[in-house]
Amino acid sequence: MRSTSLLVLIVVLSLQDAAGREIPRPTIPDEFLGTWAPSAEPCKEGDRSAIVLSPKEYAGPIGICGIETVIETPGRDAPIYSARMLCSSSGAQAQKNLIIRPEGSGQMSVGPTFEGLVAHRRCPASVPPAKP
Repeated sequence: MRSTSLLVLIVVLSLQDAAGREIPRPTIPDEFLGTWAPSAEPCKEGDRSAIVLSPKEYAGPIGICGIETVIETPGRDAPIYSARMLCSSSGAQAQKNLIIRPEGSGQMSVGPTFEGLVAHRRCPASVPPAKP
């Protein structure tokens, strides 16, 4: 009986620890706001491969999506973010995921899955203004 209680306590504490590592965020973090592209070429006005991130919106190749939730999870070198989005296209709405993994100053990898991450660089004219 005593060993069963101890086992239950260990399981409960480990589940709390795992859940405690995910931090819900209301918006996309400020360091990711702006226009991002796989290379310098798509930074030109109107290019369809660039993505634009604002606190509560994504605009890019999959359309325009509202950001519903953002979850921060610890990564090896920096936090990794997962955004759940609601996207509208052709009159229908669909849920999409966007993973954001920082790669250094002015760089990140984004995609719907870890296997689908694509390196992006910040477009020069899209650095968000500093907060007062």
